[in-house]
Amino acid sequence: MISRTGHPLTYPAVVTIGALAICLAWAPFGGSEEVAMLGTVALIILGYSGFQVTSAFGYLPAGLPRGVACRDVGVRRVRQQHRLVSRSWLEFTTGGRTRWLPVYFDPTLVTLTQTDAELAGRTVTVDGMRVYPAGRLRNTEPVGRLIDNPARPDDGAAVTALRVARYGRRLLLDAQSAVVGPFAGLLWVYVAGGGPTAFAAATMMGAGAAVWFSAIRGSDPS
Repeated sequence: MISRTGHPLTYPAVVTIGALAICLAWAPFGGSEEVAMLGTVALIILGYSGFQVTSAFGYLPAGLPRGVACRDVGVRRVRQQHRLVSRSWLEFTTGGRTRWLPVYFDPTLVTLTQTDAELAGRTVTVDGMRVYPAGRLRNTEPVGRLIDNPARPDDGAAVTALRVARYGRRLLLDAQSAVVGPFAGLLWVYVAGGGPTAFAAATMMGAGAAVWFSAIRGSDPS
């Protein structure tokens, strides 16, 4: 699924680069312990991001039928709202069971009505557009409030979708997680010591990592 705002994985990739840049920028100003901390965080970011991207391109949810144009696989999009978490999920109904798959946000998801999914090879296609999983298939309903898409097409949904897909709005949403930054800075100074420089580095690193974690798990700005 690719829209005029770019590939669904572009935004998570940009935020990942930003988080790595924060680690790299503070490395010259830290001692051996600070550099080790920054290096560890950078490796975690790289490793988990690589895992998420690999899964998004090559993961076919277990428990769903393989093949072409499975008309018995109904799917609809729901938006999860739980505390600071906002994600898009596809709700599959097959064999009398309902399952939920988190996917990376694309503006087209906002306009999606109840339709059928096509499962071919290692891809999931909804309404003729490929979707990219942002996590594992769940057999239990995601926690929090689930908001269903309208059952009928909404004439204003396309304009709304493009507006909310702007990077500024998406960063504003994910930046809510940055509140953990000062706590990470205080924790680091308490455990390892250090002055204002160590506190500032740990604070920015914690904030950047929190924003990255929200983005790489498929945050939904709608």
